[in-house]
Amino acid sequence: MGNRLTQISTRTGDDGTTGLGDNTRVSKNSGRPHAMGDVDELNSHIGLLLCEPLPEAVSELLIDIQHQLFNLGGELSMPGYELLKSDALEQLDQAIARYNSQLPRLLEFILPAGTRAAAQAHICRTVARRAERQVVALEQGESMRAAPRQYLNRLSDLLFVLARVLNRMDGGDDIYWKSERLARNQASQS
Repeated sequence: MGNRLTQISTRTGDDGTTGLGDNTRVSKNSGRPHAMGDVDELNSHIGLLLCEPLPEAVSELLIDIQHQLFNLGGELSMPGYELLKSDALEQLDQAIARYNSQLPRLLEFILPAGTRAAAQAHICRTVARRAERQVVALEQGESMRAAPRQYLNRLSDLLFVLARVLNRMDGGDDIYWKSERLARNQASQS
């Protein structure tokens, strides 16, 4: 990995460029810094979610995801390097299956709401989707492995499932969108 920061204010970015892990400099407005920034923002939002009361297994999973996101950000910052391993994607698939099996079938779209922890998980989900879009945009101009895109895609799915789990932590439920179809179905069941 590149040099470790020993000083935070280097002033090297004052010209509108940023240094990558391979010591090249690119515009801060280019695709790679956008993708790296969205992954960093996602990691920060997960850190905020970890401030909420969570089941221990969820906390441990999210902490590991933070480490994987750091690997993903490192891979984005060093073109040609592979830091995100295949077992990281497998971990997400297993967590999705485990937590999703505990949930009832969705009746309708749900709102990104409920408990504070669930709402924060939904924010993480939306930032993961944005980061995924940035990685896809980056892939259109550069040769990249599929793993970063796949990881972000699966992570957003997991965060949706975790939001539903967190809404049920204290006996709560999802907040359903009040669609006409749902209203008709509820009226016919009454």
